[in-house]
Amino acid sequence: MRLKISISIIVIIFVLVFLIFYKGLKNSNIYIPTMKTETSIPIFNAISFDKNETLSSQKIFDGEKYYLVNIWASWCAPCRDEHIFLMKLSNKKNIEIIGLNYKDKEGNARSFLKELDNPYKKILLDKDGTIAIEWGAYGVPESFLIHKNVIIKRIVGPINNTSYQKIKEIIK
Repeated sequence: MRLKISISIIVIIFVLVFLIFYKGLKNSNIYIPTMKTETSIPIFNAISFDKNETLSSQKIFDGEKYYLVNIWASWCAPCRDEHIFLMKLSNKKNIEIIGLNYKDKEGNARSFLKELDNPYKKILLDKDGTIAIEWGAYGVPESFLIHKNVIIKRIVGPINNTSYQKIKEIIK
């Protein structure tokens, strides 16, 4: 009798554990943090990549232009993949691309841009990652489309053909 009860308990525990793991396999483990669009851009100061001077976000984002803030790094493989789309966007007259170089070595970043060309109107340094955190980014690459100092679109991950087409459509 005790043997039957022990076997029954073991079978029930096994079935419960199996069901828990099975249910877990069906749930997606991809996490994309939510950020409301139509929010004002963060106010920050950053050091310019080229001139080694401090720039204020209030002076960078000015006027009726569209801006694309692209968080990138030379060590980021997906950043290489999206670079061709950034180059295409840099040829558009009504958008300015601002690069935020994230936790990178300056020499590596310069080599990256020398090899692939520079799509950025301005590049800001984010050596410790705090500016990216202020934007709500959680990795690289990540991009924010801005108009009139308001974030109107967020692109998590590399810009691809689909997101490139959406950006072109918005900035017409």
